[in-house]
Amino acid sequence: MKRFSMSLKKLTEEVRLEVVYTPAPLEELAIYSADVNRPGLLLAGYDDYFDKDRIQILGNAEKGYLGTLPESQYKQRVRELFQKCPPVVLYSRGLDIGEYAVEMAKEFQVPILRSQENTSLLVNNLVSLLSVELAPRVTRHGVMVEVYGEGIFITGESGVGKSETAIELLKRGHRLIADDAVELRKVSERSIVGSSPENIRHFIELRGVGILNVARTFGTGAVKVSEKVDMAVHLEHWNASKTYQDLGIDTPTTDIMGVEIPLVVLPVQPGRNLAIVIEAAAINNRQKKMGYSAANDLMERLGMNFKG
Repeated sequence: MKRFSMSLKKLTEEVRLEVVYTPAPLEELAIYSADVNRPGLLLAGYDDYFDKDRIQILGNAEKGYLGTLPESQYKQRVRELFQKCPPVVLYSRGLDIGEYAVEMAKEFQVPILRSQENTSLLVNNLVSLLSVELAPRVTRHGVMVEVYGEGIFITGESGVGKSETAIELLKRGHRLIADDAVELRKVSERSIVGSSPENIRHFIELRGVGILNVARTFGTGAVKVSEKVDMAVHLEHWNASKTYQDLGIDTPTTDIMGVEIPLVVLPVQPGRNLAIVIEAAAINNRQKKMGYSAANDLMERLGMNFKG
């Protein structure tokens, strides 16, 4: 599987980190692991299972422990940490780093960064950022919009009306994430996040009209950089021989990178307002996540007591 990376320059800008030492320009250095580590066990002398690809974070606990060691042992443990050549050694809480640590960083060419944040908050911020930036991803043809807080990934063959439907949704107060190419990232075993490639972000193409900059045409409130994929909507031309969902008791799904996403298949016919239908589908999907199913409620009222 392809490995993705994040430059140290972007990391320092996103998390607001101070650069104490860097062996090369930050844009030439990269992070490849979304996991971070507090190297307490390594500093205590146990280095089995140590992952040198992870950012190593030192907080009050690590700094305090090192302060209890005799100078010779302190130097030995600090040297062992930098000798592993992790991508970054990061100090939290604005801690004093010490001359010997900087010497070791220069000897083994390991960047040292520092944050003013407390350690737990820093770890959370890093994991949240890296899990998105380094997530496995695919790019698929379609449109991504946010409707009533639900991320909707719209697919269908070219010319079926995906972009036109998105424009109608924008006019009704919803937001565009991506048009034409949607970058889907698997940020966890249960979550897919959709975004647009940066070079075409906020642009949408309408056949017969051309390219529109949505942020300039509808305002910055009509766009969003990314959103979790809560539902997929597939548009297809009406097929009279096909049976479409009526009651909505069953919940079909589609597989995106091993994650099952609720799927709605909408037949396209002249005069059908797909934007309103997608709004209703988004609300219905939100209600299901909150534990309410209108279809099951109706079945119970009819005395059928069906649980789908």
